[in-house]
Order: sequence, then C-alpha cells, then structure tokens
Amino acid sequence: MNKKLFLSALAVLALASCSTKEKTEEVDNRIPVKVTPIKSSTVQRTLSYSANLEANEQVFFAPTLAGTRIKKINVEVGDRVSKGQLLVEMDATNFTQQELQFKNIELEYNRAMKLMETGSISQQNYDAAVTKYEVAKTTLENLKENTRLLAPFSGVITGKFMEEGELYSGGAFGGASKPAILSLEQINPMKAYVAIAENYYTEIKKGMKVELSSDIYKGRVFEGKVNIVYPTIDPKSRTFQVELLFDNKDEALKPGMYGTIEINVGQTEATVIQSVSVLKVQGSNDRYLFLIKDNKAKRVSVKVINRYEDKVEVLPLDGEIHEGDMLVSAGQARLVDRSEVKVVEE
Repeated sequence: MNKKLFLSALAVLALASCSTKEKTEEVDNRIPVKVTPIKSSTVQRTLSYSANLEANEQVFFAPTLAGTRIKKINVEVGDRVSKGQLLVEMDATNFTQQELQFKNIELEYNRAMKLMETGSISQQNYDAAVTKYEVAKTTLENLKENTRLLAPFSGVITGKFMEEGELYSGGAFGGASKPAILSLEQINPMKAYVAIAENYYTEIKKGMKVELSSDIYKGRVFEGKVNIVYPTIDPKSRTFQVELLFDNKDEALKPGMYGTIEINVGQTEATVIQSVSVLKVQGSNDRYLFLIKDNKAKRVSVKVINRYEDKVEVLPLDGEIHEGDMLVSAGQARLVDRSEVKVVEE
C-alpha cells in the first residue's frame, strides 16, 4: 500500500514538473537567432556605374524674337559647323528698317556731340540725344543677332525642326523638346553624370582619371576624368553628383550611348558581410539587415555597394553600423524592428 502511494506521488510530481516546464516554454516568445560580429575590411575600391552619355554642350537654336519668317537654313542634320558660322538667316525687313532709323539717329547724335563742344545745346537735349542713340544701337544689334543666327560653338547639327519659308512663332515643333529651328551639340568631349555614395566624398577629386567601356566597342576603353564634384549631398539617397568628361576626338561616342564607368579610388575601409544577412523588401529594391541592441532586433536600411562572391559591401541609409556590432546571420526572416531575440550558438 505504501509502495503504491509512493509511486502515485512520484507520478504527480513528474506531471507537475512537465506542466511547469511547458508553461515556462510557452511564455518565452523570444525569437532564436544566430549572430556574427561585424568587422571592418580593407578592399580595393573600384566604383562601377552605368550611365548615358551626353553632349558636352547642347543648344536649341532659334531667334529670341517670334513672328519672323525663316529666309534660309544653311545646314542639314549631321553637318559639322564651326563657332561663328552662319546657320540660319531670318527675314531682314525689321533689321533693314531699324538700320535706316539708326543712321538718322546717329546723325542727330553726332550733331549733338559737336554742339556740346561749343556749348550750343542744353544738357537736357544732349542727354536725350545720347540716350536715344544708345537705345537704337542696342535694338539694332539685337535685331542683327536675331536675323543672322551664328553658331555659338563648334559642333554637329543634331536636329532640324523647321523649313525655309516657315514662320517662327516661338513654339516647339517637329519633335523639338524646346522652341527651336535647329539643335547643335558639341560631342568632343562627351560627358556623363553619376551619383556616388557620400562616404566617398573626400576621395573623389577633380581631375581624377576614370574609364568608360561600351558593349558597342568590345575591348576598347575610353579614358576620361572627373570634371565637377557637386558640393551638396542628396539627403534621401545619401549620394552626391559627379560630372565626368571623356575624350572623343574620333567621335566614336554618341549622345545617348550607354556605357559602364569605373573609378579607382584605391584601398579603403568598408563594411563587408555575408550576403544572406541582407534582406530585400518585397516588390522593391530596398534592402535591410538586423543588428542586435539590448537583446532586441534593430532594423537598418542599407545600400549594397559592391559584391564579392558570397559577400556584399553595404552602406547604412537610416542608421549607423560600427565594427563590433552584432549582425543577425540566421533567423532574420522572422524579425521585425524591436523584436525580442534569443542568441543561440553556431
């Protein structure tokens, strides 16, 4: 009898122990994760970007005065022109009339100058003659510029949007994005713009050499340089803009051409981690990772800068990542920001 009672008591104790253990396990809602410390790595930095090439200079060519008929267009698309070359001649009626008026005003001005020397004209009349002459001269020069349209720089005619005999109204016609009769582009050198991560701001200098390659010219590398480093940083993308120039003496490069640009900035310290630690927001290119702070997950948005086999270099966008921070390397798929975690051994 005593033996039966003893066994029953043991069974009750065992059940109570299991029940307590189950309750303890049920209240532990921490998410198990594996972590690895972040270490700073020294990498040979070659920045690579894709960009569309642009003409170094472009102008949509037209007179500033609307309502004038086009008398003659002296060039066609593809023609190479020199600075100062006559491209378009507009109807000269207004210019001719103003030129005749100016000659009469000039005579009055010269007469006023001689009378002033002898004191035979009042200061008021003299000032009026001078003002009238200067206004007429400026008007004539403006009409001349808008009657004989000269090339402001050497380049190539890349668009013709109107024909001889048409009335220039000041609107955009013939596929032009701006009001224009012609478009003129300078294609030597060519230029491109790239947005570079802010942590390289002190390393990018004006005059630094860059290289451009294109699928059109297999095996050929076009040399260029950094021309402008813009002095501001975009607070949203954490990048700054850089203008690059590429020599194009043989005019192999064309506006709109797509190319890959590489900038060697030497060795630098970077945050390189296992690529599996970086998660991607579904439906977008936004990426993030989790650090452990005070036994809680902290979500940090990052930008992937470079890839090295199974590792990636990342740049934080909305926080900071320091050497020694504990990075979640497994179990991160179940986490949200501030999730309580339980670190388990590898």
